[in-house]
Amino acid sequence: MDETVRYTYRLRPGRQARAALLDEWGRCRWLWNEAVHQQKSGRKPTFGKLSTLLTEARGGNAWLRAGSQVAQQQTLRTYGTALTHSFKVKGRGRPKKKRKKDALPSLEYTTRGFRIKDGRLRLPNKVTVPVVWSRQLPCDPTSVRVYQDSLGHWYASFVVTREQAAVPDPDLPGIGVDWGVKTTATTTDPAFDLPHLGHRRRSAAELAKAQRRMARRRRPKNQTPSKGYQQAKKQAARIAKKAARQNTHDARVWAKNVTAHHSLIAVEDFKPKFLAKSRMARKAADAAIGAAKRELVERGKRAGRKVVLVPPAYTTMTCSECGERANHRLGLGVRVFECPACGYTACRDLNAARTILATAERDRASADDVRHQIASFRERGSGAVRAGNPPDSSAGSR
Repeated sequence: MDETVRYTYRLRPGRQARAALLDEWGRCRWLWNEAVHQQKSGRKPTFGKLSTLLTEARGGNAWLRAGSQVAQQQTLRTYGTALTHSFKVKGRGRPKKKRKKDALPSLEYTTRGFRIKDGRLRLPNKVTVPVVWSRQLPCDPTSVRVYQDSLGHWYASFVVTREQAAVPDPDLPGIGVDWGVKTTATTTDPAFDLPHLGHRRRSAAELAKAQRRMARRRRPKNQTPSKGYQQAKKQAARIAKKAARQNTHDARVWAKNVTAHHSLIAVEDFKPKFLAKSRMARKAADAAIGAAKRELVERGKRAGRKVVLVPPAYTTMTCSECGERANHRLGLGVRVFECPACGYTACRDLNAARTILATAERDRASADDVRHQIASFRERGSGAVRAGNPPDSSAGSR
């Protein structure tokens, strides 16, 4: 069975190629803003209406006609998809206008608009861009997205098809994952824990220095920023992005290791958004729980593993040995869980990870009381879930 994925590579455009890409982005951005205007004015633009509008605009505007029709059509198609998602996907808002000073360039091409020759990406209007081939493409790509990040670096993201991973060995064990701050991920097997490495904390002093340089060189409002301010701003962005990339790399390596050794992955469906308003906001952002969770879930599904998202309700308060629930919530200062019924003692996060795994193994992961699931698991004589040495981490009492 095949799967569709993206392979991303760094681009090294020259001065002329970079100018051509920015000009093309200016045309596509104008079309996007025009589509937003059509929607706000109540004309309900469909892709067919927008395509007709594009044909008329290209016929009467030489500036627009000088660009690639493929990139412009894909811009309108992307707008149509975004508009549809705003009605169907919860939390998605209506497409907004792209301002030149805020929106980053992004161009999409289908097979009619690009090709790869002699290791270079060839785009319309004789634009040729060298590609840093960090790995080989598994097949011929069906489309490509050329975009620029906040640091000014250009990338090409190819859509390709590759063979999906084989079905995992059913004899592989399961693992439960509980998210935290001091230790980003506590698992039922301490060998697979993801420690909090603190990349942002290590770069905090260098980032603060760059931000102070920005503050000293900031000009009054409505004045053109100085070159020194722009350099300081770029340096601060480079430092912040380096820490984010380190977190992403660590999460990918850890997720790959967990996926390769387990057939069942029980993940706490923890949403760290509320931590942004707490006193742990900075440390929670450094832990990057959301990025680690996303990498684990995506890699697990791609590898054919059974990934179960377990609601976090009562997982910290429930004993993973007997299923009894504590009468009160455990404060953050309480690092050891003690069951008043059976006397079981373990690290609170290890106990929560075992509870999550037991819930997933019963195949009844829901928002209901977890205690009943573990109690039935115990009554049928299945035994306790494997335990390990208690680490030290927490994302808060749940």
